[in-house]
Amino acid sequence: MSKLHLYGRPYVVFDANNKDHRRWFAEFNKHRTWKNCPVRFVVNEDIGDLITMIQRELIQFYVDKEFGTEEQPRTRPKPFSQKRQKKVDN
Repeated sequence: MSKLHLYGRPYVVFDANNKDHRRWFAEFNKHRTWKNCPVRFVVNEDIGDLITMIQRELIQFYVDKEFGTEEQPRTRPKPFSQKRQKKVDN
């Protein structure tokens, strides 16, 4: 067994629901390097590129967060104005 295997960063599957994973990917986008990331993300077999896989998962995460899913639809409250508007006669 190599020392790199013993002392290297652990392998983790990216999870968009995990706040730390999102933060580490944001740092990667800012610095364009994984040097500050304490883990190594694993690529699924059906997707060949790590960055594309993470972007797709984040898009799905934020779409579900904004609009809900079929199982848990999210209804957005109607916006209201603080001040009543006066009616204008034409």
